[in-house]
Amino acid sequence: MSEILSGAGWKPFETRPIAPLGLIAMPGCEALGERMNKYLKDWREGIGDHAEDLYTFPGYNLDTFLLSIKCPRFGTGEGKGLLNQSVRGYDIYIISDVTAHQIRYKMYGESVPMSPDDHYADLKRVIAAIGGKARRITVIMPFLYESRQHRRSSRESMDCALMLQELSGMGVENIITFDAHDPRVQNAIPLTGFENFVPTYQMMKSLCRRVKDLEIDKQHMMIVSPDEGAITRNIYYSTVLGLDLGMFYKRRDYSKVVDGRNKIIAHEYMGDSVEGKDIIVADDIISTGDSVLDLLRELKRRNARRIYVAATFCFFTNGTAAFDEAYASGDLAGVLGTNLNYLNPEVKNAPWFIEVDMSKYMAYIVATLNHDHSLDSLISPLNRIKNLIEKYKNGEKI
Repeated sequence: MSEILSGAGWKPFETRPIAPLGLIAMPGCEALGERMNKYLKDWREGIGDHAEDLYTFPGYNLDTFLLSIKCPRFGTGEGKGLLNQSVRGYDIYIISDVTAHQIRYKMYGESVPMSPDDHYADLKRVIAAIGGKARRITVIMPFLYESRQHRRSSRESMDCALMLQELSGMGVENIITFDAHDPRVQNAIPLTGFENFVPTYQMMKSLCRRVKDLEIDKQHMMIVSPDEGAITRNIYYSTVLGLDLGMFYKRRDYSKVVDGRNKIIAHEYMGDSVEGKDIIVADDIISTGDSVLDLLRELKRRNARRIYVAATFCFFTNGTAAFDEAYASGDLAGVLGTNLNYLNPEVKNAPWFIEVDMSKYMAYIVATLNHDHSLDSLISPLNRIKNLIEKYKNGEKI
């Protein structure tokens, strides 16, 4: 127990929480909330005799930290948020997956999938139902709502910045997100807490557990950025793993807009040769997957060996058939994706998909904040990655 928590950078529960802990899992996040709740309960039950006084703290060791809420809909599609218990004085953590399209509701007799707008509206309804009675509210929104609309380049809305300002105005003190498309959007709320976590360690851990014959050195492996927008995260991978870095940049036809974006004409590569090397390509999102598939073909044309794509959010909005073909042909070795967003069964069961479980990491974050500790060691996983690679190279259990 102490070893687990010390890995998060702080000693196990030596301080009292700032308030009783409450988790709210919005529709679509129930499974993730249950796993986080189990970790939190196991840790608090195993704190040991040295912290006996903590058991006297109200709400410290509950049967569950999950709070019951409902977001019912009227026949017209209008909705409301309901709390099924008091939350007065609680330190509330609301988990919201705005991409959980598997959740449906009835509107005029028809079954309608919930859009990101619907999920965001329900989140605001639950915050409104809390009515300012909680000690503190933290929103955990793994995929930041409208985060791809993060800047203005013409006469267009600034949806993500507006969302952040709305939540701040409703009394949310902290916003937790993962691998934000552009974390600079936090400048819209300079007086509100905003933490952006990148799952580099969890990605590498899952890859090392699945693939047993990786040779993590410059002669056998390389990092390749899929475009200039992803260069920062790929520089981090290359630096902590001690690998060379290559990069593609996209030549686009700016005279035409197709499906809301400029069509890609070609992928141009810059960097050392990838011939005979295993490749890791890191990005924040796989949406349709068209760009990834083009990149796979370009790397294989340059005689790359095995190609692993690490994407924090895997949506596959056009399905997985093209990825099945790429895997069957040898172009694709595997896709690493987190469970921070809803994963279709066809994705989870695909032989090429490696699921990266983030529930333990999220439970660490919640426990750390609830005990008012610093998040520094959780934000920067450098030492943990180095220890992981050393264990892998020595053949130790990960």
